Amino acid sequence: MFGNLGDMGKMLEGMQENAKKLQAELESKIFKVKSGGGMVEVSINGKGEVIDINIDDSLLEDKDSLQILLIGAINDANKMVEDNRQNSALGMLGSMGGANPFGAK
Repeated sequence: MFGNLGDMGKMLEGMQENAKKLQAELESKIFKVKSGGGMVEVSINGKGEVIDINIDDSLLEDKDSLQILLIGAINDANKMVEDNRQNSALGMLGSMGGANPFGAK
C-alpha cells in the first residue's frame, strides 16, 4: 500500500539536506538597492538583515527626504529577499519532477 518505506525515508532525508543547503545559500546572498537616484543605498543579506547603508551627504540636511528614501530602499530590499526565497523554493519543487505531494492534479 505504501511502497517501500525505506526508499521514502531516504527521499525525505535527501529533500531535507537539499533544503538546508538552499537555506544556507539564500542566507549568504547580498542584495543591494538604491533609491533617490543612488542617494541612498541599502545592502541586505538573505536573512533580511540590513548590513550596510550609504547615504549621500546632501541628504543629511533633509531629514524628511532621507526617511522616505530609507523606507523605500529597505522595503525594496526586503521584497528582493522574499522574491528570491520564493523563486528558490519553487525551483527546488520543480526539480522534484513537478510531483505534487498532495496527489492533486
